[in-house]
Amino acid sequence: MTALAEVQSPTPRRPFAPPRSTDRLVCSICADSMIAAEASALVSDDEISYLWTCETCGHGFVTRHKIRKLAAS
Repeated sequence: MTALAEVQSPTPRRPFAPPRSTDRLVCSICADSMIAAEASALVSDDEISYLWTCETCGHGFVTRHKIRKLAAS
């Protein structure tokens, strides 16, 4: 009788990294970090816009991001 087992490496695939606080958006008025967008909208098939509002000072702005399509395999 044969048996199969999955063996996982004891080392993580991605080395430990500190919290991603540097990736967060920062308010240009009060320098408070923003965690989540207030709203989002699909602008076109390949673009999304996000509405950000600072909870500390109320400053708001919009960011736009292009969506990369995955290549068909």
